[in-house]
Amino acid sequence: MASSLSLNATDTHVLDVDPLIDDPRTRIVVCCGSGGVGKTTTAAALGLRAAERGRKVVVLTIDPARRLAQSMGIDSLDNTPRRVKGIDDTAGGELHAMMLDMKRTFDEIVEAHADGQRAEAILGNPFYQSLSAGFAGTQEYMAMEKLGQLRAQDEWDLIVVDTPPSRSALDFLDAPKRLGSFLDGKLIRVLMAPAKVGGRAGMKFLNVGMSMMTGALGKLLGGQLLRDVQTFVAAMDTMFGGFRTRADATFKLLQAPGTAFLVVAAPERDALREAAYFVERLAAEDMPLAGLVLNRVHGSGAAQLSAERALAAAENLDERGIVDQGGGNVELRTAPEAGSPAPARDTPDEYAQTPDKTPHSAPATTPAPNSPATSTPAGATTDDAPADHATTDRTATDQLTAGLLRLHAERMQLLAREQRTRDRFAALHPEVAVTEVGALPGDVHDLAGLRSIGDRLAAVADPAGAA
Repeated sequence: MASSLSLNATDTHVLDVDPLIDDPRTRIVVCCGSGGVGKTTTAAALGLRAAERGRKVVVLTIDPARRLAQSMGIDSLDNTPRRVKGIDDTAGGELHAMMLDMKRTFDEIVEAHADGQRAEAILGNPFYQSLSAGFAGTQEYMAMEKLGQLRAQDEWDLIVVDTPPSRSALDFLDAPKRLGSFLDGKLIRVLMAPAKVGGRAGMKFLNVGMSMMTGALGKLLGGQLLRDVQTFVAAMDTMFGGFRTRADATFKLLQAPGTAFLVVAAPERDALREAAYFVERLAAEDMPLAGLVLNRVHGSGAAQLSAERALAAAENLDERGIVDQGGGNVELRTAPEAGSPAPARDTPDEYAQTPDKTPHSAPATTPAPNSPATSTPAGATTDDAPADHATTDRTATDQLTAGLLRLHAERMQLLAREQRTRDRFAALHPEVAVTEVGALPGDVHDLAGLRSIGDRLAAVADPAGAA
């Protein structure tokens, strides 16, 4: 069945990254995909490449592991863009990087849209502190808020976004709407009712109109938390509409022609299945998809040697090592010493019947006084040591070669599996442009590593020679 889905390399559109990041109309690039596929590294490498090609770039990461800061030579990243030093700025570009501080971004929204006294009340509210620090969807919503802020400043030629490490990549699109709906929804309006009426009358109003819901909320939240929520809602009343408005505006920004989505995946079944689902979702939401970055693709410099042939050769070497260990066989292939009598015609048959017998067990002529044989130690012969060493060396070489052949067979089997997964994705989505990034032998931890990733991202050739 896999063979029926296989496509030739010429059937797949190739994603050319450089024209995308060079185009002044491209203002936002969003790197998305499932967790652990290299989104952060891809985003940083794209940002570095764009900056060294002359654009003023900011990379926004939501990765809490701080790998981006380390690879860019920055001690730490925070909610403020920081300029990256050490890049090639001869083309006039700049690279800045920042890491989303979810709570600080929420605080900035409150401070920007509420007067001083009300902002202070909100920021000190226990329910707000819990909401801003870890409410489901808050991180994704704040990532969109920060993206909207950066775009509104119009200071950057290009904004590269590394999406949050969510359980599902779709959370990045869904969460802003969910949080906006929550903050502007019926539950909030119900909780706001007693605060608007005020005091005991308010609670009486709520109990009369929504007795069942109030009882459930009281049991679920507890009395003190319910009062904290009501206080928070009263203070945030004038801001609720703004959350929904900004969420909608940012969502439209993601649909704009100046935005490009890059789906990042590894050549593995689960990662490409999620990538395919994300491609379909982007199409359904009218989001502009630039293509797929297939990360950590393995290759081989000896692809002409198949796994089957490599395993067969390894087995042949193992079998030869088992049946061909005796020194006598080697001795028979050694030319006789000068001056030694030629063996009789039936000598090979005699030695073949008694393999432990060697030519030196036969009576030997007395060597001349000046012959090298006179210096041979007692109990040893001239040819014993070289023959044993030759056999040992050959056996060790055969074992090493067989091991290398098996490693090569494993690599070729891995390449075949990766190719089958790529073919399946291409069969399902032949319209999606793809660029493949060859796997590096180690982790990326500096600008040189990011630059190497950028070179591989922009390469349109097949990465068959990648490590």
